[in-house]
Amino acid sequence: MTTVPGEVLIRRVAVAAVTAVSLALGVGVGVQTWTSADRRAAQAEREAALGRVDDALAVVHADVAARVVEGATSDAVGSSALLTDARSALEAALARGQQTLEASAERVGDDDAPRAALTAHLEAGRAAAPTASPLAARRLAAELAAAEQAVHVAVAAEQARVAEREAARVAAEAARAVRATSRPGTPPAPGGGADRCATTYGGPAFYTSVPTEGGDGSNGRLPPSALTAVSWTRDSRGTPFYLRADAAAALERLNRAFRAALGHDLALDLTYRDLDTQVAMRAALGSVAAVPGTSSHGTGLALDVPELPCEYGWDSPARAWLVANGPAYGWVSPTWARQGGSNPEYWHYEYRG
Repeated sequence: MTTVPGEVLIRRVAVAAVTAVSLALGVGVGVQTWTSADRRAAQAEREAALGRVDDALAVVHADVAARVVEGATSDAVGSSALLTDARSALEAALARGQQTLEASAERVGDDDAPRAALTAHLEAGRAAAPTASPLAARRLAAELAAAEQAVHVAVAAEQARVAEREAARVAAEAARAVRATSRPGTPPAPGGGADRCATTYGGPAFYTSVPTEGGDGSNGRLPPSALTAVSWTRDSRGTPFYLRADAAAALERLNRAFRAALGHDLALDLTYRDLDTQVAMRAALGSVAAVPGTSSHGTGLALDVPELPCEYGWDSPARAWLVANGPAYGWVSPTWARQGGSNPEYWHYEYRG
């Protein structure tokens, strides 16, 4: 049996007590010599006392053992509860993160890095969840929460960018909703009034094109690797305005200068035009549109501003600035598109580098 603290001292005290009893008995008989019966009686009393001490020590041992078992059981229950709570928190974080990932699809613009980071944290959390310690489970849940918050921030930022772009184009889009009956290039009606500033375009609506998947690089078939979207605006359907990479970079610089001079961004109406759109425009507009496969828009090196005579027309401040300053950025109004040219188009500009 293992000796508990204080056991040796207890036994020593017991032996001393028995010895004291024996001495007392000796004193009681005076100087008389103990008989054999006296010695046997004293020995029996000593053994009985020691037996009582052993019984008491057995009780102490049992009590200590019970307390050890109780403490171990309590620790195990506490550890199990802690682990259950930590893993439950991790499972909840995984569920929230997955919902955020699904809800944010195509809502963070061109920068998908926050969603990619959240995906990585979700995969790590799912892999570790079955065996994670309480500390590891809580750390993974905290990392998931931070990654999820980064996605929320990215979504809010993209929403703000979209709202800003749309606000910048409200006036131009409202004007485009008014369709005049005149042919493209026809001067505005005389007499002033609201009609003087209405769009000079009276044909069906056409929109800028996206890069041509699998394109061979020919006119109207430019692949995504050949084109870049401008940063500050999109068309009315939310499609980015694409141009050849060098033309887009030059237009970004031009727009910053244009905004500094006129107080607003340059509005765009059409940029890259794929071959299918060229065919449709030729069918709808006749010789006003380029022969399919020959349009400068098909090369990603041309743009049209809105056909709004008061904003971008022949005598507008915006056109005067573009004609005077555009060449410094590689953008020009070609001779054929100017007043007196073979096909006057005040809205058309081309990148010449």
